[in-house]
Amino acid sequence: MDFDNPPSSLQDNGFKRVEEAEKVEVDLLVSKASGDKEYARAEKKLTELKEQEEQRKDSITIFEQELFLLNQENAELKEEIEKLKEDLEEYSSQDNLVKEFEIKKKVAEMKLKFTHLEDMKDDWADMDTHCVFGAATKIPFRLNQNQALLTFEDEEVAQRLTKMSKHSVNLDNRTANVAVRPFELEMGFQFELHVTVSGKKINVSKIPELPFPKDWMRDKLELNFYKTEQGGGGEIENVTYNKESGTAVITFLKPGASNNFLGCTKYPFYAEGRCFKLSVSPNFDFNFRNFQPYCGVSKKTILLKGIPEVEEDEESVQDMIEIHFQKPSNGGGEIEKIKYISKGAAYVCFEEDTGNATVEITGNS
Repeated sequence: MDFDNPPSSLQDNGFKRVEEAEKVEVDLLVSKASGDKEYARAEKKLTELKEQEEQRKDSITIFEQELFLLNQENAELKEEIEKLKEDLEEYSSQDNLVKEFEIKKKVAEMKLKFTHLEDMKDDWADMDTHCVFGAATKIPFRLNQNQALLTFEDEEVAQRLTKMSKHSVNLDNRTANVAVRPFELEMGFQFELHVTVSGKKINVSKIPELPFPKDWMRDKLELNFYKTEQGGGGEIENVTYNKESGTAVITFLKPGASNNFLGCTKYPFYAEGRCFKLSVSPNFDFNFRNFQPYCGVSKKTILLKGIPEVEEDEESVQDMIEIHFQKPSNGGGEIEKIKYISKGAAYVCFEEDTGNATVEITGNS
């Protein structure tokens, strides 16, 4: 057999196998390339899913934080609502009304200035009387140690001294350089007080406590004020009686009937064979209107700072300061009020009056 020249059938089979092997190899390479692409696509998809998961977790975290804050805010609002309910209940009680009036009494005194009478609502000349008063709150100013306040009669004097800024004042045989400063006050409030004096109603107090029903006492009061020995009275429209407080409000049918009781603070009341003296007073109605803030500025007052400590007493130093700033040669003028503090502090109240503030010393603190 010739091994160098194999039969043609063997050669053909060999070529076929090689071709098949090469084809398989190509298929494998194609499959591998396709698999790599799928793997890359899957890996990319997995990365995207992981990122989405992280974003979802971040979103959940943010949502949880927002939910926590909302729950916290909701809890605070609930607490505030409960507190407001409690406050409302307190203010609705009679005891709290008494406390409210006690607080109001602690406010600095205010001057009421009568402004005018309002027009009547109808043709009855002696019906309700409507009065209007103007008022403004006093504005406190804290005067500290080694400071002084001076209020001049003339506004121009205060403005001139303020422009000079510094002054040399002779105190206890020594010259002191003090600074003159303008000063600003806190915000104050002004309002109108509308007072209506009823022409039909009167207030009655000190009604004796008797062992009778309220209806009986109400009828007895109506009969007593319908016609009395002292005159006045008239047909009654309504009687509001409070047994606990021993008070009543008598409303007459005819406008102006209450004027017959003006000046009579005591009225006889007959019951149980006895004569009691009832207290009678006009019926007032109060309303606050035109409540407005205003900026308190005292154009006639200056503030002195940097006053040195001296051996002289406080009153003597105050006199020295007053003498210096009264002299026209020092740019001064007539002084209305002065207050010097050597130790501690004092509160000075300013009140709005015809456009200029005035000073009132309220004491040391």
